[in-house]
Amino acid sequence: MKQRAWPEFGKVLRAGVLLVAGAMCVPAALAAGYPDKPIRLVVPFPPGGPTDMVARPLAEFLGKYLKQQIIVDNRGGAGGAIGADVVAKAPADGYTLLMATVGTQAINATLYKKLSYDPVKDFTPISLVAAAPVALVVNPSVPANSVADLIALAKAKPGTLNFGTAGNGTPGHLTGEMFRAATGVDIKHVPYKGSAPAVSDLLGGQIQMMFDPLQSVLPQVRAGRLKLLAISSKARSAAAPDVPTFAESGLKDFEATAWWGVFGPANLPPAIANRLNAAINAVVRDEAFRALLVPQGVTVSGDTREEFARFQKSELVKWGNAVRDSGASVD
Repeated sequence: MKQRAWPEFGKVLRAGVLLVAGAMCVPAALAAGYPDKPIRLVVPFPPGGPTDMVARPLAEFLGKYLKQQIIVDNRGGAGGAIGADVVAKAPADGYTLLMATVGTQAINATLYKKLSYDPVKDFTPISLVAAAPVALVVNPSVPANSVADLIALAKAKPGTLNFGTAGNGTPGHLTGEMFRAATGVDIKHVPYKGSAPAVSDLLGGQIQMMFDPLQSVLPQVRAGRLKLLAISSKARSAAAPDVPTFAESGLKDFEATAWWGVFGPANLPPAIANRLNAAINAVVRDEAFRALLVPQGVTVSGDTREEFARFQKSELVKWGNAVRDSGASVD
């Protein structure tokens, strides 16, 4: 009986091996034909803001490289958390992607007491795309032409200056909190559901100042409708070479960088993630793509999936410390 049992066991074992091998071939087969329908790129902020300004050119060029339409889907609210949650809960098939920000993937984890997604466990890192400094701009009616002037004004009139941002958890919000902590000024945060409505109110004088990625406000600065006092990068921007950094303006070691990258839902098949990474890296090397973003003060760069994952984890630590140091918190 024992001699007859072994052949039967061998049949079962061989069948199991074939079953596992077949299952392993399914993701590869899916990736081989990917993409065979339009891809949705979720932008977790309203149209017209800094994230949208990176996402729309990316969608256009990525569509050319993948030979498939990339549909931009703006899902604003809660500092990007609403849009991020949409992608976290989407099928891991490569047809729903997130145009993520430093806010959605690094800041929100510490800032929000309750977050509906885990920025690491619920996503597959695909590639970094771009980065930019945060700009401090004021309405022309504000009697300040430098950071020192603004600090003096805020201290002379505590509680009277309001700073707008694209929302809680955005780079602008945290940069504003860092500014408030570093200078000791009493200025009030006014969060909006995206940069565009905040800029509109700044132009109209409903708020006096704003912290937002450079590309979002630069057109208004160049048109003379806003005054640009400083940027948050370590070095000056080639897009605004006459504008000092915060460090040059007297705030030692003050540095904050907004960034944008693409993530998919957790458990995205590696073959699909690699296909997307290769296509995005081809886009960021494209001179025509760079010509659209670099003049706006945006640095364009890709990386490997592994490098991007390591970068995100380091940013979680960095911004987590910044949130705790600033004392900022959102229920």
